[in-house]
Formats: sequence, C-alpha cells, structure tokens
Amino acid sequence: MMNLSERHAENVFTRGSLWENIWRMSWPMLLVMLLNFFVGLTDIYVAGFLGPEVQAVVGFVGQLYFFIIIVANAISIGTVALVSRAVGAGDHAEALRSARQSLLFGLISSIALAAAGFIFRDLILSPAGFSGEVRTLARNFFVIFTAALVPNYIVIIANAIFRAGGEVKLTLLAMAIISSMNIALNFLFVFGVASFPGIGYRGIALATAVSMIMGMVVCLLLFRKSIWKDIFSGIGIVSFDLITRIIRISWPAVLIQISWNAGNIFLYSVLGRLGEMSIAGMAALTNGLRIEAVIYLPAFALNMAASVLTGQNLGAGEIDRAEKIGWKIMFSGVFFVTLMSIPMLLWPEVFSGLVSRDASVLEETARYLRITMLVEPFMAISVVFAGCLQGAGDTKGAMAVIVTALWGIRLPLAFLLALTLGYGAAGVWIAMAVSMLFQSIGMTLRFRQGRWKRLKP
Repeated sequence: MMNLSERHAENVFTRGSLWENIWRMSWPMLLVMLLNFFVGLTDIYVAGFLGPEVQAVVGFVGQLYFFIIIVANAISIGTVALVSRAVGAGDHAEALRSARQSLLFGLISSIALAAAGFIFRDLILSPAGFSGEVRTLARNFFVIFTAALVPNYIVIIANAIFRAGGEVKLTLLAMAIISSMNIALNFLFVFGVASFPGIGYRGIALATAVSMIMGMVVCLLLFRKSIWKDIFSGIGIVSFDLITRIIRISWPAVLIQISWNAGNIFLYSVLGRLGEMSIAGMAALTNGLRIEAVIYLPAFALNMAASVLTGQNLGAGEIDRAEKIGWKIMFSGVFFVTLMSIPMLLWPEVFSGLVSRDASVLEETARYLRITMLVEPFMAISVVFAGCLQGAGDTKGAMAVIVTALWGIRLPLAFLLALTLGYGAAGVWIAMAVSMLFQSIGMTLRFRQGRWKRLKP
C-alpha cells in the first residue's frame, strides 16, 4: 500500500494530459451527483403515496436538515483546500494531520448540532405552523433525521478526504452503496414486503438514518484499505491551529449557503405579493428549480473536480497548470450545460408538463425556463470558477462575488421589476438571469486576477 509520499511521485493529477486528468476526476463525481438526485427524488415520490401532509413535512424537514448539513459541506470545502495542497506537495504527514483534524472537527460539530436539534426540536419546527397530528408527524420525522446527523457528517467529510487525495472512485463506491441502500430501504420501511410490515412515513427518515450509519461504516473501512490507513492514529488529539485554519476557509462557504437560501425565501416572498398570480408564481419557481437541478449536476461535478485539481497542482507548485485546468474545466462546463439547456429553451412547455398539470403554473414555468435557460452557460462559468477559488482556499473571494450578486443585484432587482414596475413573476425570472450574468463576470475577474495563486490556506 503506497503512502502519500510514494503516491506523489506518480500523481496523475499534477502531471500528464490536462483533459485526461479532468475526465478521470469528473465522471465519478457526476455519477455521485446523479445518485444524490435520485435519493431526493425517491423521498418525494414515496411521500406522494402517503398524502399531502407527509409531502409537506418531508419538504419542510428536508430544508431544515439541509441548513444543518451546511456546516458539514463547509468543513468539506476547507478539508479539500488543505488536504489537496498537502497531497500535491507530497507531504504525507501534513495531509494526514489535516484530514484527521477535519474528521475530529466534523464529529464535534455534528454531536453539538444533533444535541441542539433534539433539545430544541419544537422551537425549530414552530415556523412551519404545523398543528395536531401533523406536528407530531414532523417531530418524529425530525428526531429520526437528527439521529442520522453524526454519521452524515462523517460521510461528507470522509468523501471530501477521498476526493482531495485523488481517490475519487472511493467516493463513488461509498455513495453508490449509501444511495442504493437508501432507495431500497425507502420502499421497504414505508410499505413493507411479505411478512415485514411497513412503518409508514417514519420509514423515509429511518431509511436515511440506516443508510448513513452503514455509509459511515463503509467509509471507515475504506480508510483502512486506502492511503489514509493511518488516519486514526492520534485521532483524539486536537490541533487548534489546524481547526482554526479549517474554520477560516469554511466560514465563507457557510455564509454563501445561508445567503442563497435566505435569498430564495425572499424571492418566494416577492412572488407571494402578486395577488391572484402569487400561487402560480411560487409553484413555477419551485418547478423551475427542480428542472434546473438536472442541469446543475454536471456543473457541480466539475466544481468539485476543479477544487481538487486546483489544490493539488498548487501544492505541487504547478501554478500555471492549475490556471490552465481552471479554464479548461470552465469551457467543459459551458459546453455540457449549453447542450442540456438548448432543449429546455426550445421546448419549455414539454419540460414544464413533467412537473405540473395546472394551466397557469405550466405557462409560468415555461416562461421561467425561456428566461433562465439563456444564462445557464454563465451559471456553469460561475460554478466552475467558484470551485477553483475554493480549492485554492480563496473562499472569501467566492463569497464576495456570490453574496454581492445575490443581495446587490438579484433581490433588489426582483422587487423592483416584479412589484414596483409591475412585471410580475417575469420580473423575478429576469432578475435571476441578470444577477447570474453579473455573478459569472465577477467570478471570472476574480479568477483572472490570480490572487488565489498566492494564498496560503
């Protein structure tokens, strides 16, 4: 079994063909994104058989859980930035230290958040306004999800470590096992089979909890079988210096996610003030975001590939190569996203009909697609360059661009066009498109300035 120092001598991601490196890093991540997409789709599909109350609870608790997972995703960004640099430099000891502290920090954070979630569950659920039996349903659902928080954090951070080390196929293996188990257990636990009785709505949450626990076990076993076999040596020793560095890289990513979700809530609020067209507008936004999620898959797969490849090449001192990789991944993202966007731009009614039957909602969803599909290539530019900046540790730069475009352009412009000037929901769609255009310009300028090349995360 090679250690990281030996791996450095033949590191395929800092030498050889750039296109081959991009492909070998990207295709497993695309499959991982697809698996995550199908798990979420299965949750909604199964909940649909159990009634609108269960669907409402699944949607609301799912959003709450996403907020709690933001911290793990942020830690994973810091993990990739630090570990990939060390791997690129061939510094085995530093890579292990960074990976070890990331796991420890994630474990401590998840335990604290799980405890807070359990203690304050009623307060956390209160904004939904659930009452009676539905409130009990939501509480039970949330408690089971909270029990899955610790293993979920370990899985997220473990997969970030695998990616940072270039072992992206281990990430694919772990997520394939977790996703397959989650989907199968969804049907088994909810509906039962043969002599095994289903347990109803609780089965959706329990499927997630069990699959994450098993996924954590799988990831820990994969550590033992990979270049990270020594990661548990001294796992209880806290390095405040390394944890501080992880926090310094991670906190802007937390702010990005919080700002983005708060921004979406603001857009729903604007649409809710449109009178008779408010319901159609809000439904169109929901449907449009679901359809766009398919287009985001290759973009975010390339985002994660860009993050690792940038970090490793900077660590190896291959600064020019890191920049070339960023441009090539960006053009790849634009190409694939454009191919996927063209059919939705030409036949928006067809895709709108897949998620809606109401005539007014279908028409508004189609208009959403006609406007937003025009700027999907710019979305790819922004997402890929954000990955490059994050891999270099320039999370503050990515945060500055995204938050400025969101709160400085998208939200004020949506309010102005939709409510003040009377363009209705179309004004919101136009604001989303314009802000994405400026966000891509800002991200491109940040990447071209090259400050990320000189950062020491």
